[in-house]
Amino acid sequence: MKLHEYQAKDILQRYGVATQPGYVARTVEEAVEAARRLQQEHGYELFVVKAQIHAGGRGKGGGVKLAKGIEEVREKAGAILGMNLVTPQTGPEGQKVRAVLVAGAVDIAKEYYLGITLDRQRSQNVIMASTEGGVEIEEVAARSPEKILKVWVDPTIGLRPFQARQLAFGLGFEGNAFKQAVQFIQALYRAYEETDSSLAEINPLVLTKQGDVVAVDAKINLDDNALFRHPDLAELRDIHEEDPLEVEASKYRLNYVRLTGNVGCMVNGAGLAMATMDLIKLAGGEPANFLDVGGGASPETVEAGFRIILKDPNVKVILVNIFGGIVRCDRVARGIVEAARKVQINVPLIVRLQGTNAEEARAILEQSGLEIETATLFKEVADKVNQALQRVAAA
Repeated sequence: MKLHEYQAKDILQRYGVATQPGYVARTVEEAVEAARRLQQEHGYELFVVKAQIHAGGRGKGGGVKLAKGIEEVREKAGAILGMNLVTPQTGPEGQKVRAVLVAGAVDIAKEYYLGITLDRQRSQNVIMASTEGGVEIEEVAARSPEKILKVWVDPTIGLRPFQARQLAFGLGFEGNAFKQAVQFIQALYRAYEETDSSLAEINPLVLTKQGDVVAVDAKINLDDNALFRHPDLAELRDIHEEDPLEVEASKYRLNYVRLTGNVGCMVNGAGLAMATMDLIKLAGGEPANFLDVGGGASPETVEAGFRIILKDPNVKVILVNIFGGIVRCDRVARGIVEAARKVQINVPLIVRLQGTNAEEARAILEQSGLEIETATLFKEVADKVNQALQRVAAA
């Protein structure tokens, strides 16, 4: 689950991570009041008004503006609130801005990058740091990989103080700033671990002209599977920032990601889902979604899956590819038939069921009286998808 910058900063402050003072605002008047509070509490005269959406590159799209004084905060907030902000991460459709963060501007002497995530190859958390702050870390990795410092944390002993010092030294911090950087790294790691995050990223991490180490931006992604341990954090979810179909799918515990293709997929197991999307591309189509119904596909989940897939107007063909291991194929077949009779499926439906009771499942589908094409081999599936797309195109 993604968090807004202001939410991430609120969490980080609880763990002692130094952040730029600021307040969230959802109206122009709230933004003005936020600026007045910052002026009274910290003496700020220069402010930053930042759009709060779940995407990077906000500044490039016009979603981050400097404001000199209260009246400029009113003007800048009015321009940003309600705008449809387009960034490289939102896609061309953009995202409506419903809130802004009004923060005090800082005197920047140097910008850095600091991030924590899981290295799945090593089964260890990795802390990445770079002197190339304010730049997408992917760009730095492609252009100057030697500028990315990495430290892996053994989960049995946790982050050691010498590792934090190693990173701070590698970034070139000295004197009091070095001590602050070490404390910052340790606090950020505690926040990452104790909130069950999948990503904690500070970009940029700033050394101010006054010698302070401060986060002027923050990004936290929480592990959805651990949210039951953090009901207070689960309440921070902003469904306005998510695809409506993905929100609906989450109500049925379906793993659904909307894509831009024309073939809807219903699969069980992430590996088979990825292979199925490759299969669709080889057949000349493009996957319209990633949909994993899980190991215990029931008539209810299958029906919900069909309804969600069919709400995407780009879907021209549906492919169901289920391996019956935990769940029997005949049970899935009955679920498909039951769901197909309840849901008006007005596009070609191709079904491949392999595994336990696959033959019984095939018989159930063929005797259902419904327009369902069955397949056994991957090559057969690819051919049928290709033929169905050609028929739709010719119609």
